[in-house]
Amino acid sequence: MPYSLVLNLTPTSPIYPNFLQGRHFHALFLKLVQAVDPELSAHLHDSSANKPFSLSPLQIQSPKKLPLQWHHKELIPPGTPCWWRVSLLDDGLFKRLTQLWLNLNPERPWHLGPADLKITSILGTPQSRQPWSNACLYDQLYEQASAENTLLAFSFATPTAFRQGKYDTAFPSPELVFNSLRSRWNKYSSVPIESLNLESIFPSFFEVHSEMINDGRTKFIGCVGSLTYRIFGRLEPEEIKNFNALADFALYAGVGRKTTMGMGMVRRLETGAKSG
Repeated sequence: MPYSLVLNLTPTSPIYPNFLQGRHFHALFLKLVQAVDPELSAHLHDSSANKPFSLSPLQIQSPKKLPLQWHHKELIPPGTPCWWRVSLLDDGLFKRLTQLWLNLNPERPWHLGPADLKITSILGTPQSRQPWSNACLYDQLYEQASAENTLLAFSFATPTAFRQGKYDTAFPSPELVFNSLRSRWNKYSSVPIESLNLESIFPSFFEVHSEMINDGRTKFIGCVGSLTYRIFGRLEPEEIKNFNALADFALYAGVGRKTTMGMGMVRRLETGAKSG
């Protein structure tokens, strides 16, 4: 069962821009895990395979609907309401962290670099003003997936790139996006998707552009924006269903590289098109 949890946070000291980078959020997550399961924290740190979680950059709460921020030029002052998304792909991982969720102390400070912050609440169900919180069984995700919808629209909310051989590519082709999703789905789901008819799906509308992130160590170029894929031809309903299940799964899994450091955050956008 994948979970997309939104943690509401309040810093009690300034958070400076150089501590608002992906590796610092990765370290914060491992500290949260270490608080209840040091062995699991060490395992997640040392693992080089597809990891069973993804993270967002820290976001400042706003009454307006704003694009996600992955680059902060200014410090975040104490008392600023913020949120941070933690996605867990493995149901066992959520259960091993149960004590963290149940015994959350809103007065306990957590460290993001030298800054202290407090976790005030955790959202794990759909919210009208927070599209990044949700949870759903893998079986349910698959059963609820449309076998008719041939338009698959995505928001690439933080820079997204894919490894091809020795190099990265930033354009989200259907093969790269859906193979990335399928790989993660098959690793953690009990409902395997054996194959995808990738010859039948093409980009039909896109407003994407490239962005570069410099985390002080490396530069990372990825795409952000919106992109819609259309399924063409006479596919079997099950083949269409496979694509739709993976599109719904994108909220939890993200796509491409560095999803454990805030990159590749993707969610599906609503469309109403159906085949025929």
